[in-house]
Amino acid sequence: MADEQCCVVSHEKILDQDYWDTQYKANTIGWDLGEASPPIKAYTDTLEDKNTSILIPGCGNTYEAEYLLEQGFTNITVIDIAPTLIRNLKQKFANNTNIKIVLGDFFEHQGKYDLIIEQTFFCALPPAMRQKYVWKMHQLLSDNGILAGLLFNKTFDVSPPFGGRKEEYELLFAASFDFLKMDLCQNSIAPRANAELFFELKKNNKVVVNLYNFRGLTCSGCVDTVRKKFSEIGEVRNVSISSNFAEVLIVSINEIPLEALQSVISYDEKYKINKV
Repeated sequence: MADEQCCVVSHEKILDQDYWDTQYKANTIGWDLGEASPPIKAYTDTLEDKNTSILIPGCGNTYEAEYLLEQGFTNITVIDIAPTLIRNLKQKFANNTNIKIVLGDFFEHQGKYDLIIEQTFFCALPPAMRQKYVWKMHQLLSDNGILAGLLFNKTFDVSPPFGGRKEEYELLFAASFDFLKMDLCQNSIAPRANAELFFELKKNNKVVVNLYNFRGLTCSGCVDTVRKKFSEIGEVRNVSISSNFAEVLIVSINEIPLEALQSVISYDEKYKINKV
């Protein structure tokens, strides 16, 4: 999979704005297909409402947005953190009023969208940010909003991209979203054959999805215990803890008072939880 070896770094590399901007300045973007991904093209071809509000985060050269514009869609927003890329996109689409191009941090972005398209954004984030990803996606989608796109169904020895497996994703998105589809792609480009999942998730608007900072966790055994204790709270439907033990995603029927969450973990005085 030569196209996935574009920006090989260790897991400890800081994947910040400077890092991604450097990739675009140097044109070291081997993940770039040069066109919209076939599975996403096929999916967007099924969309009938051309006024659907669409967000593409971590948009890159945003061939998907270009394809949507060609098909007559009128309400597209793309966002990326790399200034060099955004300058190029603003020049490219300077005369098109149907696309909004945003330079910024996706996790600080505000708005409501009917559809968010996932294409190589999730896999560019360090795995410790996946709970935050679910939380923000749920926040940005309208009540019946859809999150759809591609996820890798494999792991990598060097990253980014950061991979994963279907079973992990099902646990991560459980309760926050209703699963409409999560299947192995049959129309991936050849280098990614049998390595991509196409997914379509509908926002569950009957739950509250909150993200919390957590201090004091140091091992996987402790994580399992804390997860179990939170899960035993009556209205909680899913608990997911980040791989660096620093954040907890809690999905519940109603808002759980912070005091109640702190009480559950009070058996260990070093455990502290605060809402993001």
